[in-house]
Amino acid sequence: MRYRTFVLGLLLVGTTMSCERKAYVEHKLKFEKVADDCNEQQSYFRLNSNFGGERYEFERCLPADFTEEQLSSERKGDTVLISFKNASPGPTGKVYHIILDIDSYPAYHFVTIDGDTYSIAATEK
Repeated sequence: MRYRTFVLGLLLVGTTMSCERKAYVEHKLKFEKVADDCNEQQSYFRLNSNFGGERYEFERCLPADFTEEQLSSERKGDTVLISFKNASPGPTGKVYHIILDIDSYPAYHFVTIDGDTYSIAATEK
């Protein structure tokens, strides 16, 4: 009987400890040049949310030599901060179509992309 109680207690502790998750934010970036002149940038912002996280689509004027390493993501409270580091387009900037996938725990309610904040809310059906 003691052995059975010990095993059940051990399973309970193990299950409880495995449920504790640390906060995190991860991103995946895909980008494609769509125009050579920043004046041709479209102003749209799309969000598609599913069980794997959120996908954002938008256009951004970035330097011609932009790389994925220039994008950073971090979490502050219930906001995910996205920053295009050292990505001042200058006179040779190009327009890129950005597809940004964000996976984060716990859920966040705002996303800030280079100073522009958007509210993220679930819709009810």
